Amino acid sequence: MQKIIIIGIGAGDPDYMTVQAINALNKVDVFFIPNKGAEKAALQRLRVEICERFIENRTYRFVEVEMPERAKEFSDYRSNVTDWHAQIEESYVKFLTNELGEGECGAILVWGDPALYDSTLRIVESIRSKGYALEYDVIPGISAIQVLTAKHRIPLNRIGGAVVLTPARRLAEGFPDDLDTIVVVLDGEQTFKRLDGEVFDIYWGAYLGTADEILLAGKLSEVRSEIETVRARARKEKGWIMDTYLLRRRQEATG
Repeated sequence: MQKIIIIGIGAGDPDYMTVQAINALNKVDVFFIPNKGAEKAALQRLRVEICERFIENRTYRFVEVEMPERAKEFSDYRSNVTDWHAQIEESYVKFLTNELGEGECGAILVWGDPALYDSTLRIVESIRSKGYALEYDVIPGISAIQVLTAKHRIPLNRIGGAVVLTPARRLAEGFPDDLDTIVVVLDGEQTFKRLDGEVFDIYWGAYLGTADEILLAGKLSEVRSEIETVRARARKEKGWIMDTYLLRRRQEATG
């Protein structure tokens, strides 16, 4: 039976590493390092830097694996994601079969927390469901959402209030009437521009936890144009962007 550890390494700042995650790093022989192209090279380097900073007196190695991209044109979203995950699964199996030796411990380093908007756990369970003898542990990590609220110095929820975490494609259907707080991830279209800017406050952040971190907040009608401009400039300069935001109904809008 092979063993891997799926380690949440936080949202970019090495100081977000937990003691549990650091201890896990020091048990690993082989690190799976996904190669997602030049635009994510900075994130790849950060993984390496985290290992170099926290691993003591242990020999380990990195295995770089080319990761497939999800098709940008599709007719069915779920089928598109399923096909993409199947391709990633093939890459994982190759890593396990060709790179993880008998008695060695492997690791997959996941940005933020492995259980929050990341498919590693689903993919690993899919591998196991097909009869692959694999044991694994999961180490939680500090998510971008936690960093976003900490940096903006706001609680995630109002007293007694619910919070929904959603991809932007669901927000495009409208902000639910019975909610006052939504956290949006995976938004390449700045879907917040479609909402009534007088009704919501927005707390936005990009490259959270890194040296390039950008934070903007305020009444949606007053800051959305600035967010759009800053976001476009940052994406052009770096070639990629990772951002998320929290939308909250203004108190006067709720009466």
